[in-house]
Amino acid sequence: MTVDNANEPHRSGAATRANERIHRAVSADGTEIAGRVQGLGPPLILVHGGYGDGEIAWKALLPYLTDRYTCYLPSTRGRGLSSDNPDHSPPRLQEDVTAFVDSIGEPVCLVGWSGSGAWVLGAAAHSDSVAAVTIYEPGVIGVGGEDDIARLGAAMQQVGAAAADGRLLDAAHAFLPGICTDNEIAALEETPFYEQWTDGIPALLRFLQQDMAYEGPRSTDPEALGQVAAPVLLLRGEQTLLGTFFADVERYMAQHVVDAHVRELPGVGHFAPLLEPEPIAKELISFFESALT
Repeated sequence: MTVDNANEPHRSGAATRANERIHRAVSADGTEIAGRVQGLGPPLILVHGGYGDGEIAWKALLPYLTDRYTCYLPSTRGRGLSSDNPDHSPPRLQEDVTAFVDSIGEPVCLVGWSGSGAWVLGAAAHSDSVAAVTIYEPGVIGVGGEDDIARLGAAMQQVGAAAADGRLLDAAHAFLPGICTDNEIAALEETPFYEQWTDGIPALLRFLQQDMAYEGPRSTDPEALGQVAAPVLLLRGEQTLLGTFFADVERYMAQHVVDAHVRELPGVGHFAPLLEPEPIAKELISFFESALT
């Protein structure tokens, strides 16, 4: 995709601070879903992945977006500013995002990352308020990349064992080699990653356990993907560790989504929203501005 100078992202500080507030919605089962709001412009909802929450996932990306968009940063149930509920099954998480989308009261652009890809696509299929969707490296259970999934699964076994012993920091360290290259891990260790993300390990494990146990219909089934009318941009990092898996998922989604667009970002991996936010911001701005005109 070619991005011209008019679409170059700009770091914004004053707009972010001056307009920060908290937006709250109620999911279908009564769970309150909340997230901070920063910036000015059309509404843009950014949904964290299976690891993390709305308080931390998009900190590096926000300065490139808040002078163009009103950025909403919800957390699904049990994370961030949101209330909790024992049911974290795929339909409930999708309902959390859908309720938040519908509560804005106008068309929105929607962003997902990794594990939230299914939730945002489900919201796009069930809400008339989604104008466009971008997902960075979504995952779909049962779609290709067997060796990559085995690698991630082995890492998650270590994460679970450490968490069961109360060693959440060790669990966070065990997670990264399952999805990050050595260069990414080294870069993340130069940031406050462990300080900010370690407490999210229990929520990650609960999400994965209920996601894997769920046997009902999913928003990533072919029939459900075919109901997504909004244009969808699928982004993937050229240097991502689980490249085969994410490429297989990308092809699968592009096959079934009516208006799918695919982009590969050179030189970045799975945690690009934290480590290399500018190229992602450029893609978001270009795609959403095109979709909204």
